[in-house]
Amino acid sequence: MAGGADLHLHTTASDGTLSPAEMVALSREQGLVAIAITDHDTAGGLREAVAAGERLGIQVIPGVELSCPVGDGRTEVHLLGYLCRFDDGPLAELLARLRRGRFERAAAIVERLRARGYAIDLDRVLALGGESVGRAHIAQALVEAGYAQTVKEAFDRFLVPGRPGYVPRPRLTLSEAIQAVREAGGVPVLAHPGLIRDDHWVAAAIAAGVMGLEAYHTDHSAAQAEKYARWAEARGLLVTGGSDSHGPRGSRPVLPGHVRVGLEVVERLLAAAGRAG
Repeated sequence: MAGGADLHLHTTASDGTLSPAEMVALSREQGLVAIAITDHDTAGGLREAVAAGERLGIQVIPGVELSCPVGDGRTEVHLLGYLCRFDDGPLAELLARLRRGRFERAAAIVERLRARGYAIDLDRVLALGGESVGRAHIAQALVEAGYAQTVKEAFDRFLVPGRPGYVPRPRLTLSEAIQAVREAGGVPVLAHPGLIRDDHWVAAAIAAGVMGLEAYHTDHSAAQAEKYARWAEARGLLVTGGSDSHGPRGSRPVLPGHVRVGLEVVERLLAAAGRAG
């Protein structure tokens, strides 16, 4: 299917496998008319993506994805922030804090692994991950060093709760994330609610001020998509969707446009940005 928009894409500015310009170009090849770049905790790829979009004639919506541990910290709620002011203000400060936390977490994980005989190098991890370094880059370093065959195996053996390299993510409350996005003039949307596996936290996000639900997602079933679309519509919230593509390579290859929504969703998103804050 040609046309439409994919409102959830990642690039090498965080844990994607394509540069921002490459992701824009591939999205155009897939027939998309509009996309959103939503890297983890960083706006670092947006300038390149927007410039590529202008060259190639595809609309690029600036975004970001924030991860909020909830409950005992083993469950995460992900928040997409669209059309924010990223250059200054509380959101820029929050993103800088989260990136510092990412570095500190990566250093702690590498130290734990090295203490157990898994000799990976922090400099190599940082070279892979840049300012948005995360567990995916540590997993890649473990594969390169021969301690795992695949990134998924590295995660399962070393980097999930109960495994030797697991270090909890720095805390970011859901209400803090939503407030920061709205204060930056952006539109906060709850990402892939079906993956949370507990609708208590979906309700909590709605109560805290999210303006939309990502009903359509690669990992949602048709029943989940219908359910969360109904939830959003009943509450006057935006219904959005995206593939969550990290590129065609890596541990979870999904092409941009694998999930897409109509351009009327983009129009509603742009209108909602005028009401945020």
